[in-house]
Amino acid sequence: MGFREYINQIDKEGILRKVDVEVSKKLDISGILKEIEPTPVIFNNIKESDFRVVGNVFCTKNVIASYFGVTPADLIPMLSKAISERSEPEIVSNAPCQEVIESHIDLDKIPILFHCEKDGGNYISSAVVVTRDPDYGQNLDFHRAMQYSKDKFATRIVKGRHFYKFLEKNGEVEVAFCIGNTPNILIAGATSVDIGVDELHIANALEPIKVVKANSVDLIIPAEAEFVLEGRVYFEERHAEGPFVDLTETYDVIREEPIFEVKRITHRKDAIWQALLPGALEHKILMGMPREPTIFNKVNGVGVKCLDVNISPGGSSWLHAIVQIDKKSEEDGRKAIEGTFAGHTSCKHAYIVDKDINIYDPLSVEWAMATRFQGDTRMIVKNKEPGSSLDPSAEPGTKMTTKIGFDLTKPLVVKGKSFDIAEFPKVDVNKYL
Repeated sequence: MGFREYINQIDKEGILRKVDVEVSKKLDISGILKEIEPTPVIFNNIKESDFRVVGNVFCTKNVIASYFGVTPADLIPMLSKAISERSEPEIVSNAPCQEVIESHIDLDKIPILFHCEKDGGNYISSAVVVTRDPDYGQNLDFHRAMQYSKDKFATRIVKGRHFYKFLEKNGEVEVAFCIGNTPNILIAGATSVDIGVDELHIANALEPIKVVKANSVDLIIPAEAEFVLEGRVYFEERHAEGPFVDLTETYDVIREEPIFEVKRITHRKDAIWQALLPGALEHKILMGMPREPTIFNKVNGVGVKCLDVNISPGGSSWLHAIVQIDKKSEEDGRKAIEGTFAGHTSCKHAYIVDKDINIYDPLSVEWAMATRFQGDTRMIVKNKEPGSSLDPSAEPGTKMTTKIGFDLTKPLVVKGKSFDIAEFPKVDVNKYL
C-alpha cells in the first residue's frame, strides 16, 4: 500500500481530520498537529503553497501494527525477520513520484514547515534520505534539513552514521530526500544495520514496494513517494544549522553542517507534503521502535528469554528501554541489562521486568521498581560510556554519560512476603449495575 492509498483509506474510514480554512506553514500547522496528536489531519489550504500537508499519520504502535495487519506484539519479530531476510524490490520505469519534474528550484513553493518559534528556519523532518557510495552501495537514513535559500539546505549529519562516512570519504555525495512514505520505508530508514545493507530491501521484506531510478542522480528511490528532492551534499561547504527541537523535546545547538544543494524536484501531480513534528509522538515512535528488535535479539543472544521490548516515550523513545523477560536464573536480570546496552548503545537507563509487568504501562513498571528493586544489589552503574548526542545531560562534545541498569525482577526463591500481584475475581458488572 502506498502513502497516498493509505491516506485515502483512513479518510474513507473517517479517521482523517480535515482543515479547510487557510493556515500558514509557519507555526499554524505544527501547532494544530501538536494540539490534536495522535489524530491524523490533512490541511487543504496552505497560505504559502498550492500543495497540501498531512501529519500525525503514524503516531502509535497500534496504528503501525494495524497498517501491517498485525498486533503490536508482532512488530518486533516481524522487523527482525525483515532485517535478516531482506528482498529486492521491483524496479519500474514509470513512477508516481516522477509525474512532475522541476528543474527550476524554488523551495519556497513547497510547504516546508517552520515548527517552533526558536527554530533556525523551515525544516524537512520526515524525509528518508537515499545516498550511495561506490564501494558500499546504497544507504537509507533520516537527516533533518534546514532551508536557508530557494535551493539550499543545511543538513544535520551525525558523525559515525553511514552517510557521514560516505561524505567524509568522497567529499560530496548525490542524495535524494524522499517525502511521503509508508511505515515499511520509514521504519527501514531508521534501523541500525551494517554498512553496505540497502535498507530498501528491508522495507520490501516488510511489505513489497516498487522503486525507480531517480531523475537526475544515480540512486534507486521509492516509486510512490510524494516528493523527491534530488541534488548533492558537500562535506567541506558548511552553513549554520539550528536551533531545532530534537527527540528529547529540547532545542539542539547551532552547528556548521554540510550544505545540500537541490538540483531537481520531482513529485506527484497533486503531491501531499508529509509533516513530522520534531520531538512529538510520531517522531518518537519512528525513531525508537526500530531499535527494539536489536535489543530483543541481543538479550536473547546472552541466554535470556526476552519476551518484549519498549523504548518508551517517557525516555524520549531513545534513552530508556523497558525489557520484559521470562526469568529462569538469578543472573538473568544482570545479563539482560548488558544485552540491552549492547543492542542500543544510545540507551541511558535499562529496566528489566518480569512477564507479569505491563511494559507499556508506566504505573506497572514503577510498581515493579517500588516492590521488587533494591539499589545496592539490583542496580548496575556503568560509568562514563558513549551515549547519545540527543541527551542534554551528556558531556558536551563527547556524549559521554553514566548508564544505569535496573533489575526490577522478583527473586526466584521468595524468603519473605510474596511478590505476586493479587488477582481480583472476574465478574460481569452488567449483572449488577
